[in-house]
Amino acid sequence: MIDAHHHLWVYNDRDYNWMDESMGILKRDYLPCELQEEMKKSGFSESVVVQARQTVEETDWLLDVADSFEFIKGVVGWVDLLSDEAKDQLGTFSSHPKFSGVRHVIHDEPDPGFMLRDDFAMGIAAMGQYDLAYDLLLFPRHLPNALQLVQKFKNQRFVIDHLSKPNIKKREIEPWKTDITRMAANPNVWCKISGLVTEADHSDWNYLELVPYLDIVVEAFGTGRLMTGSDWPVCRLAGEYADIMSVPFHYFASFTEEEKDQVFRSNAIDFYNLKKDQVSGTG
Repeated sequence: MIDAHHHLWVYNDRDYNWMDESMGILKRDYLPCELQEEMKKSGFSESVVVQARQTVEETDWLLDVADSFEFIKGVVGWVDLLSDEAKDQLGTFSSHPKFSGVRHVIHDEPDPGFMLRDDFAMGIAAMGQYDLAYDLLLFPRHLPNALQLVQKFKNQRFVIDHLSKPNIKKREIEPWKTDITRMAANPNVWCKISGLVTEADHSDWNYLELVPYLDIVVEAFGTGRLMTGSDWPVCRLAGEYADIMSVPFHYFASFTEEEKDQVFRSNAIDFYNLKKDQVSGTG
């Protein structure tokens, strides 16, 4: 199985200033050996690592880490898509066989129309020649603008991280349900089952309160455009790796073997164009 969403970092206060005082558990180094041990306990053998700070230096570092740890099959890095250097950065990183996609922390941008800016659109367009995926990190309020983006770039693969972070703690369903269903109507849009517990009450979440949100994305995307990620170590705000991954294990237990393979493995390979000769069980 492939963990399609986790992070790694060497901690410092400057680069990880998004961690507030409630996130003390995250304020240390999180490196591949520790992650691999957690993955093994839950039956995961391979992974896709995702950026956690917006620098090309981190992207370089993640690619170097992926070179050193075979279990990391893909890297979703950061590229300055607003810059005149975007094409050069994309070209340089795409020469690495594990560079799989790009992400920007859109939900922290003060401009609600960030995704609709001309310079951002030029950056997305530049990705096309490299066949890269794009991770959409959003809050529910961003989904209407995201819908315009994905419809403008119909040949670009997009994935919504963490179901776009619905407010599970307050049991809010609408308008998130309507908006994410509209997103799912576009075949170039996928969705990650990840980060749910951190949108619930960190100290008092339970499986049953997550089920309605899982039901909605399964109905909207089917099993053919869903993948599973731990969001480790951020998930540790609400539970350990095995606790978090028990949620999709439980939910999909009654699905067919083919459907489970899609959600836990093959969709990640297809979406991120992971090199099939390097991934277990493929040839």
